[in-house]
Amino acid sequence: MTYNHPHQTNALIWRFDLASELLRIKLKMLHRKIYQLCCDGREVCIFLRDQQRWIEKAHILDIEGDLVTLRYETEEDDEVSSWEEIVRLESIGSISQKLASVPRGYFELQVSDECPEAEQLRNPSTDSDRE
Repeated sequence: MTYNHPHQTNALIWRFDLASELLRIKLKMLHRKIYQLCCDGREVCIFLRDQQRWIEKAHILDIEGDLVTLRYETEEDDEVSSWEEIVRLESIGSISQKLASVPRGYFELQVSDECPEAEQLRNPSTDSDRE
């Protein structure tokens, strides 16, 4: 039979309480952030820790309690499948979203013929030819 000193037992309980409180705070912050992303309606990528997989180009449809409803599509050969999945908040390890994308290299800006000349973008190479 082992004897635990009362202070050792209290320290273990205190550490456990502190760890569970920190986890609760982290989940609350994650809940708020996911709620914001849900309201924005933007496309996100979500990593599920328990399944060790990414869900790409997903939309967060709803968050209720600790359940998050996602909708996304997958492509396999000649078939596109649409999925709706409910995951627990605790299983979400990471969320990312694309802020912007710009094509690489040189590309020609398209100008509408109906655009007034004063509002049209000038070609920098023709401006330097004039000088």
